[in-house]
Amino acid sequence: MFNFRNEREMIPHPILLEAKQSAANQILITYDQRTDLGSATHISNYWIRSTMETPSGIATVGMSDALMSSNSIRPDMAQITPVDNSNMRFHITFRVNAVPGVLYTVLPCFVNLEGMTGYMGANWGPTSRNVFIGM
Repeated sequence: MFNFRNEREMIPHPILLEAKQSAANQILITYDQRTDLGSATHISNYWIRSTMETPSGIATVGMSDALMSSNSIRPDMAQITPVDNSNMRFHITFRVNAVPGVLYTVLPCFVNLEGMTGYMGANWGPTSRNVFIGM
């Protein structure tokens, strides 16, 4: 399990502004600042929590699961690509569809600001709109 508290307070980092489903198998995510493209497009820096007891479909963690490297999104599950040249908007495209009616939460970690490295914490905060209902 990761300890995010100290990292959040020390190193400037982008915060996820919004995550919304843009297709049955795709999520559009938007950060508040320009990101380091390498860390932002590293799919294993992302987790999808669902309200299901056991994660399935696009979800990698259930409600009571801790975020660990072993339950992040794997490259065989999805890919993440920039939407434009802003380094702030990305599509996560999954090999399977989201389950309709299930509540999902997008949880990015370790995404650095453009030109920086070394951030090892969470990239969401209290104002992040990172929850959506599968359609």
